[in-house]
Amino acid sequence: MLYFTRWKAAAVVFTAFIVCLFAVPNFFPEKTVQSWPKWAQRHVVLGLDLQGGSHILLEVDSNAVRKEKLETLRDDVRRVLREARVGYTGLAVRGNSVEVRIREGGEQQARTKLQDLSQPLGGILGTSGARTVDITTEAGGLIRLTMTEPAIIERIRQSVEQSIQIVERRVNELGTVEPLIQRQGVDRILVQVPGLQDPTRLKELLGKTAKLDFRLVDLTMAPEQAQAGRAPPESEVLMSSAKQGQRAPYLIEKRVMVSGGDLTDAQPGFDQRSSEPIVSFRFNTSGARKFAQVTQENVGKPFAIVLDNEVISAPVIREPILGGSGQISGSFTVEQANDLAILLRAGALPAPLTIIEERTVGPGLGQDSIEKGKLSSYVGAAMVIIFMLVTYGLFGLFANIAVAINVAMIFGILSLLNATLTLPGIAGIVLTVGIAVDSNVLIYERIREEVRGGRSPINAIDAGFSRALATILDSNITTFIAAAVLFYIGTGPVRGFAVTLGIGILTTVFTAFTVTRLIVAYWVRWRRPQHVPI
Repeated sequence: MLYFTRWKAAAVVFTAFIVCLFAVPNFFPEKTVQSWPKWAQRHVVLGLDLQGGSHILLEVDSNAVRKEKLETLRDDVRRVLREARVGYTGLAVRGNSVEVRIREGGEQQARTKLQDLSQPLGGILGTSGARTVDITTEAGGLIRLTMTEPAIIERIRQSVEQSIQIVERRVNELGTVEPLIQRQGVDRILVQVPGLQDPTRLKELLGKTAKLDFRLVDLTMAPEQAQAGRAPPESEVLMSSAKQGQRAPYLIEKRVMVSGGDLTDAQPGFDQRSSEPIVSFRFNTSGARKFAQVTQENVGKPFAIVLDNEVISAPVIREPILGGSGQISGSFTVEQANDLAILLRAGALPAPLTIIEERTVGPGLGQDSIEKGKLSSYVGAAMVIIFMLVTYGLFGLFANIAVAINVAMIFGILSLLNATLTLPGIAGIVLTVGIAVDSNVLIYERIREEVRGGRSPINAIDAGFSRALATILDSNITTFIAAAVLFYIGTGPVRGFAVTLGIGILTTVFTAFTVTRLIVAYWVRWRRPQHVPI
């Protein structure tokens, strides 16, 4: 155990040196590090509790998800019955169901066709026979299609997953550092943005569904008349955006001519004629084709751009737009144009998000956490160093050197991963120091036993390292399993603790059985001791 070939010794020293080297950028100012090569700019990012920032908990509107699924089901029923040329009346959403009354003689054909709308749910639910829609028939040709609860739950899950991706894109567009975005429970999303002290703009971006539609303006009736009386069944009254100043009503056709889902890019800019801020957009191939067709067929008519059921602008189509691109203007400020471009690039949320919890951690509180974390780390490290020196003398010094290398390697790996360090993470590092020392204590106590058993100093040291190996591995493996469970089950700060603890266990095993052993081996070769100085 005490014999090291030159290449093995060189490999141990080189590995420890390289990993520790990655921790160096944490000791230099940010501006200095930015001038270094890209690979050398990795560093530990301070979490929300250490540098302050914004904490927002969002909830997906499950009622909106349910309503959207029922409206989609209603449209599917209309499409299926029209394709089958089955007569019907009274198609509407009532409660959690879609009801339609089939004219006499078409009940059997209608039920057969509508049965295709009830699909088995995928995954585990699919094996239990659960389906998306329950279909029941009642007297008088009434057919009721009810969305099953498993189908609704599955759709909410999908909405949360889609929302996480879109929220992440929106937050990253703000240029913030290492935001934490993760799912909580069934229908909630946690957003933590370290360093962001004013969450107002972030809340505005996250609160917008950003559902963009291009629709024609209905000119058959004045919007004021539609508001006072009854709007045409295929149209609805929408208000103009508040950004345009005084809000005005528009009578807009419900039919969506081109959707925001066909957008491929959106960039803020300035109008060359008026110099006012605008948003330029570009469609994909399908969207460009639909946009060209609409503008060709409706020259001279106003074409409304609708965002989240608000009319941003309704310009008149002067000529066909065939290039698949255009621009949105609406008396924007520069920041509003930039935010709108961010929303359109990130995509629309599948359902509205509601902010149910909001916290802002000030930089002063974060700095106080850092100072207390440093103090606890320094006090803990000092007590460990003194204990090892008093108890084990020269070998205690060897252990302290190995522990210092261990901590440096932890920070090196965290920097390499661009990990976020939180206050619980610091607690994990402090705990790792104790675990690392414990490994050395097991080795040294085993050496003492071997000396008391009559072995020579060199044989006792060799046996101490050999026979303590199994015990140290057992204890560290069980701790590592606990850290892994915490990481997969826990959220937020608990994960931060689990990450630093897990990394610390790996570096502890490495330093205890390579670094400490290498130091002791070279000391034995140099001094040829006649007794063990423990």
